[in-house]
Amino acid sequence: MPPLRVGYVREHFASPLLQYAEDDGGKTFTLVSCPGGTGQIIKALEEDQVDVVIALTDGLIAGIAQGKPYKLVGSYVSTPLNWAIVTGKDSNGSELMVKLMAHQERWVKGEGEELEDIDFKVCNNIDGLVQAVNDGSCSAFLWEWFTTKPWSDRGEVRFIGSVPTPWPSWMIAAHTSPERCPRDNVINFVATLTSYVNNFDSEASRKERDVEFIKKQFGYPEEDIKSWLETVGYPTDCTKIDGSMLVRTFSTLEATGAIVRPPSGFDPEDFTNTEAVRVE
Repeated sequence: MPPLRVGYVREHFASPLLQYAEDDGGKTFTLVSCPGGTGQIIKALEEDQVDVVIALTDGLIAGIAQGKPYKLVGSYVSTPLNWAIVTGKDSNGSELMVKLMAHQERWVKGEGEELEDIDFKVCNNIDGLVQAVNDGSCSAFLWEWFTTKPWSDRGEVRFIGSVPTPWPSWMIAAHTSPERCPRDNVINFVATLTSYVNNFDSEASRKERDVEFIKKQFGYPEEDIKSWLETVGYPTDCTKIDGSMLVRTFSTLEATGAIVRPPSGFDPEDFTNTEAVRVE
């Protein structure tokens, strides 16, 4: 059986995964970098470029609701993602988060409840987004705060605010094909990842080892790394998913128009591979 192909975004959140991959050496899985983010990751799943992914919770859930061929198989980051609201230096990281912000800020048409239309420009990745807000082809974008901060530090963009997700930020999903994602292989991957997550999230590692690893891998200033570590948390067991969290997320995404409630209502088991993960 060939190794699982794991799609991910090469950011600081992926540090435990990168440590696992280094030790595994390609025996049980290989990494496939998807710098375009969750949209690119889901497309890669559909086009048989990856088998298992670590991606943003909202995008994964919306994709399953739309009939995409994968299910949730684990949890990865238990804290919200802090999206920076970014404009050009003189004056869209997540379409779903823009819709959520519009819902929260009540950007409605007249006296009604319908949200104002928002025009989205596809910019592919962070470099494309930075270029777009500076050449005037888009007004603003959302991208994770610390990932975007180097462009702000260089004076290429400006932060004008932030919006946190109302759900845990990252989850694990696998294609529904048993040929591409054998049950035991998926279970082993998520269970072993848990040990790397626990080690990374430990108090001892946070004091020094995590800082040095992220500095070496991503070149972030030590001050920024320590600030980020104060905000992020990982699950104690990646093989469990909080069912009540899924229900709350369904309701929030439904309110933004990102997903449509089926006649029978939302059932967490419809979104998860219950043979590979526990929903509690």
